[in-house]
Amino acid sequence: MGSLGIQKLKVIALAVADLPGATRFYGETLGLPPAFEGVRQVGFTLGNVIVMLKSADDGWYALPTDQLNPRITLATDHAPDTELELRARGVTIANPVQPYPAEGFYVGSFLDSEGNRIWFCSPIEGAVTERT
Repeated sequence: MGSLGIQKLKVIALAVADLPGATRFYGETLGLPPAFEGVRQVGFTLGNVIVMLKSADDGWYALPTDQLNPRITLATDHAPDTELELRARGVTIANPVQPYPAEGFYVGSFLDSEGNRIWFCSPIEGAVTERT
């Protein structure tokens, strides 16, 4: 079998109801530095992981809850190859890899053995992801 190319945990996405309030909480109250993908702030940095704040007002599917509900995203070498290898291993692909040129990433997801959706991504080669 080939390699899945998994590198690290990249993103934990949290549902928020009040994005400005959550931004103040993570940035000012907790003192976390901002995290950027390209020129856009996408959340806050916690070690090598991005804490991404996602609002239902922006189309996020989940609502805040005291129950465990974060979305996690794994960084991979090349998401299209990771998808092919996951399929070869009989893993259910929930969201086939799609390119998101504006963000500079390929993104897809699979279901683990319990039905949890796990996202994975990799940079699109040649995409501009540096802040200017």
